Amino acid sequence: MRTLAYGSWPSPIDAALAAAHDGHPEYVGFVGDEAWWTEPRPTEGGRRTLVRRRADGVEESLLPAPWNVRSRVIEYGGQPWAGAVVDGEPLVVFVHFADQRLYRCRPGGEPFPLTPVSPVGGGLRWADPQLRLERGEVWCVLEEFTGDGPDDVRRVLAAVPLDGSAAGDRDGVRELTDDRHRFVTGPRLSPDGRRAAWLAWDHPRMPWDGTELLVAEVGEDGTLGRARRTAGGPEESIAQVDWSADGRLLYASDRTGWWNLYRDGEPLCPREEEFGGPLWKLGCRWFAPLDSGLIAVVHGRGAATLGILDPETGELVDAAGPWTECAPSLAVHGERVVGVGASPRSAYEVIELDARTGRARVIGAAHDDAVDPAYYPEPQIRTFTGPAGREIHAHIYPPHHPGCTAPDDELPPYVVWAHGGPTGRAPLVLDLEIAYFTSRGIGVVEVNYGGSAGYGREYRNLLREQWGVVDVEDCAAVATALADEGTADRDRLAIRGGSAGGWTAASSLVATDVYACGTILYPVLDLAGWGAGETHDFESRYLETLIGPYAEVPGRYAQRSPSEHADRITAPFLLLQGLDDVICPPAQCERFLARMTGRGVPHAYIAFEGEGHGFRRAETTIRVLESELSLYAQTFGIDPPGIPPLELAK
Repeated sequence: MRTLAYGSWPSPIDAALAAAHDGHPEYVGFVGDEAWWTEPRPTEGGRRTLVRRRADGVEESLLPAPWNVRSRVIEYGGQPWAGAVVDGEPLVVFVHFADQRLYRCRPGGEPFPLTPVSPVGGGLRWADPQLRLERGEVWCVLEEFTGDGPDDVRRVLAAVPLDGSAAGDRDGVRELTDDRHRFVTGPRLSPDGRRAAWLAWDHPRMPWDGTELLVAEVGEDGTLGRARRTAGGPEESIAQVDWSADGRLLYASDRTGWWNLYRDGEPLCPREEEFGGPLWKLGCRWFAPLDSGLIAVVHGRGAATLGILDPETGELVDAAGPWTECAPSLAVHGERVVGVGASPRSAYEVIELDARTGRARVIGAAHDDAVDPAYYPEPQIRTFTGPAGREIHAHIYPPHHPGCTAPDDELPPYVVWAHGGPTGRAPLVLDLEIAYFTSRGIGVVEVNYGGSAGYGREYRNLLREQWGVVDVEDCAAVATALADEGTADRDRLAIRGGSAGGWTAASSLVATDVYACGTILYPVLDLAGWGAGETHDFESRYLETLIGPYAEVPGRYAQRSPSEHADRITAPFLLLQGLDDVICPPAQCERFLARMTGRGVPHAYIAFEGEGHGFRRAETTIRVLESELSLYAQTFGIDPPGIPPLELAK
């Protein structure tokens, strides 16, 4: 065992290795008996491909570069593909990221378009497709821009011919609903095909604030009758809807303060746990009904476990296996359940559960230990006490190395990670970007601050009109507690976050003196600008909940914005931004930096061409991690081997 200073331990987890393992499988489904899913390719420009698991167990990528299976509906996207077996061969419909058109293809064949390109605004976009082979159509969400502004947009349910006749003809797309609602999810058809159910909501609500569950009759001619509201409302969030095998309506509602499952309005398993979550992407599935009447569910409190629910008895049995976190992506075929699971010792992989036997196994994107697992962090689940006695949930990742220790009189530096959203949650899973730091002797703590999902509506609502206050206070409280108990070095604390987490990081540097430095990725920095046309339609009214209506509290927007108080920042920082980001645009960073000019605060700004909101390319991730580590090295007085120096301007 070598004794070396924290932050200087040699590690086999370099930035290239972490980048190669960035992202995870998503959007599982069945095509006949085969499980299919999308999978990232960080080293291929960050695209996502479609993968099938053949009957012989071989994994096969359906689409070569540059095909990129990803939707931009509401910018965060959603389910981008659907498939079925037709004439003995798979037929797949998917969204291509570059032009957002729907394409149809068969394995080995060239995809051909089903939808036209629109010259207006962001064009035509599609998500959450459902194949209607008997009608020769695919039903999905259509997002159509009517002008060049981010809010010049309408969303409806639409039917697209599978024969390609609408590829050059917008009039060939059949609209199933009007656009009275600003946002809709894809339709779910009852087993007999006579009813369709979907979710809808309107500004200023976000889907975790309140949604409506709509049901309509499906006519013989494939039209939808008048939609009626069955559940939901301004203060009730329906996260997902589906149908049981016998035609009863299933949905996840938070009417009790927790997203629980209901069947025709009756609770199935009332618990203070979540059986749903924030609908950031269309097509998320926290539950899936089986032919037997059982229901596959992803559930938990501050976690998400795969289980099987018996709706008649309320009995819930979790799948055996190492997976402690499952993504809201489930698919079923007969009694087979496919999902995406991970654990603190394994990254996300595609798993299959046999509901009859309870046996689960990995069937795709299997986790492979690229290095000795002895270098992986060993996390701790902690609950801290924050201001006003409120609970703060966190995951602690202490420095960990099998062959190194630090001098007895030295405390480790720690970086607080603030998750995005802010209505989101940091899952407890193996992340090589965290291991990149912990294996070098730098601790990481992920804070699920007040407002995070996974702990009930009351906890989620702590951030109402308190964004920039509760999140900042909770992160600081955890960092200070770690220093007070002797876990972390009080003088070597940093904060880091992306998107809403970037806001929290920047706001923390403005409002507190807890941190020696910070890393800010694709952030919100100017509330007034962000809420007045600088962001996309989906989140354009989010601030009314997080901050308050601008017309009523304009001073609060200025008071909370880091860009308005750049003069208060004295700690070094690294600012990272994608130049194609339409959610948190580069203009926010540019105004912020202009106000830092001449102030003498060490900082660096790196902007990445071809990157949007959230970095996907391997070369970007490599530079981000190495630059971040260099910032900490310069600030904390450590010497990590082999890291290119980051030039800090003043």
